[in-house]
Amino acid sequence: MKSIIIAGGTGTIGDNALSLIRRYPDDYRLAGFSAHQNIEKAASIIAEFQPDFVAIPDEGRAASLRELLSDPCEILTGEAAIDEMVIRPCDLVVAAIVGMAGLSSTVAAVNAGQTIALANKESLVSAGHLVMPLVAQCGARLIPVDSEHNAIHQCLQGHDRSEVTKITLTASGGPFLHHTMAELADVTRQDALAHPNWVMGAKISIDSATMMNKGLELIEAAHLFSATADELDAIIHPQSLMHGMVDFIDGSVIAHMATADMKLPLAYAFGDTKRLVSGVSVLDLVKQGQLEFLSIDEEKFKSYKLAKQVIDAEAKAGVILNAANEVAVMAFLQDKVGFLAIADLVDQALNTHFDGEAGSLEAVFDLDHAVREFTTKHL
Repeated sequence: MKSIIIAGGTGTIGDNALSLIRRYPDDYRLAGFSAHQNIEKAASIIAEFQPDFVAIPDEGRAASLRELLSDPCEILTGEAAIDEMVIRPCDLVVAAIVGMAGLSSTVAAVNAGQTIALANKESLVSAGHLVMPLVAQCGARLIPVDSEHNAIHQCLQGHDRSEVTKITLTASGGPFLHHTMAELADVTRQDALAHPNWVMGAKISIDSATMMNKGLELIEAAHLFSATADELDAIIHPQSLMHGMVDFIDGSVIAHMATADMKLPLAYAFGDTKRLVSGVSVLDLVKQGQLEFLSIDEEKFKSYKLAKQVIDAEAKAGVILNAANEVAVMAFLQDKVGFLAIADLVDQALNTHFDGEAGSLEAVFDLDHAVREFTTKHL
């Protein structure tokens, strides 16, 4: 039986990971997970899966959880609780904490030489130049579980990287694919959260609506697959059935297609790249009918254009892009700024000089803090 630790166990990725453990009770067990605010859900997870430990950084919430538990479970608390959890012996760490908040625990798992199902793209956007060398140095393994990166990972199996000429990710286009710029100025939080194809958390849903998510994924792909900006591309595929494709030197293109469901890439990681029955419905192309592919309008989706510019820029640009975007997205979710202001705030941060570099994790966190302060002041 393989043991699983989930950093971010109460979110959407956590739900899908738990569904796989539920499907294979004789093959996988939940060793531990972390929770942030949803203590009632954490208690129900503990009751069902009986993990050995849970990480609740906030001591007040940890105390509340203790009161809800009928059976004993070790509760790790404090700022380093999740970092302490992910270094414990296990077969797979699912890194599913959203945003820059997931960087520390991802690095801790890498330093411990863990096999990591990586769903936290911001770790590589902000610190891929530091994380990837650590992966090699510490003998860790990264299996990407973002659907697009997982697709590319599968397409590359059995092929030498020197045979690859181009890596292409697909994007659904989000809820505003056919909106005009004038219409985008008036969209609401509820409009932006209504993704047409995927069920996701709030932050990633807004990133999908601005197309920043696809830009962040290109930056992540550059680190995961040692690719330059010239070797990377993204196109819109509204049906979200083809998730990525790889062009090879002989003119062949290998693409990955599947029903849009996060259980599939997670099952690929659970099986350590071997195939498992995931519970995802089989793709019926005849029933689906026509598949569409469109170019991305970089003027309308300014966030995507800004992210693309970061791919071959200095390392600190990724930190600035990600930090400013996280602040701007949160402000939009709180109805403090309009939809188009998200990209404008990121643009402003990228065109501002910030002292310091991103040569260490400490420097990355310092720069991230400075950018967040700057962007917050300019809301």
